[in-house]
Amino acid sequence: MQTNLSELASKPIFFERNRVARVYTGGKLFHDFFGDPAEDSLYPEEWVASSVRAMNRDSDNPVEGISKIKGTEIYLHELLEAEKERMLGDRESMGILVKVLDSAIRLAVQSHPDKAFSAKHFNSPHGKAESWLILATRPNAKIYIGFKAPATRESFLEAMERSETDKNAMEELLNEIPAKKGDVYFISPRLVHAIGGGCLILEVQEPTDFNFQTEAWCGDYKLNDFEKYVGLDRDTALECYDYSLHGEAVVRKAKKTPKLFDSRPGLIGEALIGSEDTDCFSVNRYRIDEGGMLSLSGPAIYIVTEGEGNISGPGGYSYDVGKGDYFLMPACTAHKYELGGEGLELVECLPPEQDKR
Repeated sequence: MQTNLSELASKPIFFERNRVARVYTGGKLFHDFFGDPAEDSLYPEEWVASSVRAMNRDSDNPVEGISKIKGTEIYLHELLEAEKERMLGDRESMGILVKVLDSAIRLAVQSHPDKAFSAKHFNSPHGKAESWLILATRPNAKIYIGFKAPATRESFLEAMERSETDKNAMEELLNEIPAKKGDVYFISPRLVHAIGGGCLILEVQEPTDFNFQTEAWCGDYKLNDFEKYVGLDRDTALECYDYSLHGEAVVRKAKKTPKLFDSRPGLIGEALIGSEDTDCFSVNRYRIDEGGMLSLSGPAIYIVTEGEGNISGPGGYSYDVGKGDYFLMPACTAHKYELGGEGLELVECLPPEQDKR
């Protein structure tokens, strides 16, 4: 049976699971979140309602990282192209990439480009600003943000070279922070960082896979030059690090305090990431209890992080959701559908220029 694309683009859109290969192991914490087997593998990331292709050099899968719409053979990028106005309104793209990742080990020390760097070297309008919401942790989970002390290109390069034989050489340069459930961080472009072992994180970012992992190893995996420098030369890649971002001030700036913007019986809305943090995306969290109803925005990506609820809408539409479910609301559905629940927590991921406050 042929799928009616216009009808598909006029309702909440759900997706098949979309675990993506990376060079690090993880995924065990997906068990309590998605219901997956409680085991680690080389598929530690779930790309959520994604229209972005993963940059895995050895992959011959042209849709790796792109989400397939549930119950169809249609991928999200195809629907965005065929039904652009319904899906995006007057936007050119969704403008965001959302992931859930679980790290069994520390990821490589890394940094991401800003828009100017991406425009110059990747012919892309997007860099890779990103935010982290820590959903759960394993014992002794940590994250790393910014240099402990002022660094230089030369001192960083020396640590890179030592990392060939000393796997802690670069980690020792960074601020180490205990990872706690509920904490929110904004990782600006060019800020050195690493996700430590034991973190289940909801990551919202610009829609690219540009990732400079300028370290010799990721766990027991030896990184190749493409994985380190994304096809550029080493010296160019090192321009993507701001060596002045150091000390506790960097950590304090990166950590965000949720801001209450909506409080009604049965509904609490908090801004996790807003326009004062970045112009690349915004992230809100809602808590819904009995009697509360949330009018769903569009275009927007939603993911249920706790509890259960029901989406209702035109024509008697009704769809039950629970922890680990995620969906995309097309632009044409904005405020036509509502979500109610009890003990439900929902994260709303919005494209640029959709800050609600």
